[in-house]
Amino acid sequence: MARYTGPACKLCRREGKKLYLKGERCTSGKCALDRRHSAPGQHGANNKKLREYGRQLREKQTAKRYYGVLEKQFKNYYVEAARKPGITGENLLCLLERRLDNVVYRMGFAESHKEARQLVLHEHIELNGKKVNIPSILVKAGDVITVRENFRNSEKCKALVESAQTKTAPKWLEVNKDNMSAKVVTLPAREDIDFPFEEQLIVELYSK
Repeated sequence: MARYTGPACKLCRREGKKLYLKGERCTSGKCALDRRHSAPGQHGANNKKLREYGRQLREKQTAKRYYGVLEKQFKNYYVEAARKPGITGENLLCLLERRLDNVVYRMGFAESHKEARQLVLHEHIELNGKKVNIPSILVKAGDVITVRENFRNSEKCKALVESAQTKTAPKWLEVNKDNMSAKVVTLPAREDIDFPFEEQLIVELYSK
């Protein structure tokens, strides 16, 4: 299964915004973006004004990196979003929000999308009572996501549960932190996504 394995902090520096790829580190004084505002590489300090295509490309890369998907998969999400009725950009973000690894992250039981992906890949998550290991599964209204029993007694899980107590889940998820489970009450809407995406730029890029 293809995935990005390079330095996560370089991605935030390249996009010039925090993508929260390393959990608590991103909100601490160790955040690379807080210490070095320039983009990585030899010419990163040369802050050139982006043209329209550059803005569109950077917004697409931001969305890809925030949700942890690669180019081919992201393009497939766009094609599916364009087929659906409604606004294509909003459809795209809502599809990405419905990914199982993102739902685990939104539940508060992972510090980052990458950690949530690992929990799913290592079969620590159940969907509607069945073991799953595919992070890209799209959840539906009424689905129930649960942390598996054999993982609950681990030190890692206990640390995640303690951290989850301070996090607020989106309104489309009904989270029971004591039972380590969540129910998808309704499908996510655009207003439920708090990251400042400019999705219309992504649509403009793919529409060329």
